[in-house]
Amino acid sequence: MLILVGQGNPGAKYAGNRHNFGFMAIEEIARQHGFGPWKSKFQSQISEGTIQSDNGPVKALLLKPQTFYNETGRAVSEASRFYKVEPENIVVFHDEIDLAPGRFRMKQGGGHSGNNGIRSIISHMGQSVRRARMGVGHPGDKSMVMPHVLADFAKAETEWKDALLDACARALHFLAAGDDERYQTEVLRLAPSPKSDPRKANAPD
Repeated sequence: MLILVGQGNPGAKYAGNRHNFGFMAIEEIARQHGFGPWKSKFQSQISEGTIQSDNGPVKALLLKPQTFYNETGRAVSEASRFYKVEPENIVVFHDEIDLAPGRFRMKQGGGHSGNNGIRSIISHMGQSVRRARMGVGHPGDKSMVMPHVLADFAKAETEWKDALLDACARALHFLAAGDDERYQTEVLRLAPSPKSDPRKANAPD
């Protein structure tokens, strides 16, 4: 079984924020793969379903923690204990300021790079959790990071944002099969990142 986690903050006022990119990815996965209705459990909104992979069908739980972003680990650990799912079978979709807008990278291990939601998950689950990092760019100044991630995506970002969300869902069979490298490659093929924005020149890709 897989647990797919989206990072975000609950409530309508946060729904369009860059910090809710993970929630958006999980919602698109639920839509494209015909997951069941959302229910409240594990301090989260959850949806259950099956992903078809090259290795056969894989049961999956989609998780949108309602604990607020910085406490995501509490919800994730509760769900993983209930289903006895190891950290290696947990994938967290989240916004990443250290990637240029529209870039995408899978990662396992390593630190939290200042992401407090990932910090919380690592503190509860260890570093073996897999991470689907969705680039939103860096505002250029450390003091502007919080306003940047808590602001809605700009209208000009809609095309690449929606393309990346669609690609994350369409390529999911590779992730379900455990082939993170091929999943990353396919997501990037389906959703090529936009041309460089000079304002984000300091954001590595």
